[in-house]
Amino acid sequence: MLETFPFNGGSNANNYFKVRIIMDQPVSAADANRSFSHLLREVRGGVSFVVTAHGQPVARIVPADAGGVRAMARTALMQRLRGQTPSEPVGNWTRDELYER
Repeated sequence: MLETFPFNGGSNANNYFKVRIIMDQPVSAADANRSFSHLLREVRGGVSFVVTAHGQPVARIVPADAGGVRAMARTALMQRLRGQTPSEPVGNWTRDELYER
């Protein structure tokens, strides 16, 4: 589903952006169990599911890189690592010092 939303409060056609609304499709635990291979093929294609048990949501099955989660986690990690200072002065090492024999 594609939705259009205004931004900056303007009514000009250039002041709108489109967002793809991803809605999880409900599937019962029993149906998910019976057709797990089919579910995985659908997930590979970008579809996500909410698994329900007795009508209550209990789990989500989503594509592995849904929403760029892996990229966002990597960026956050790299920013944190760049902000750290070494606990000891590092100095220059020779190859022999690095590879104790």
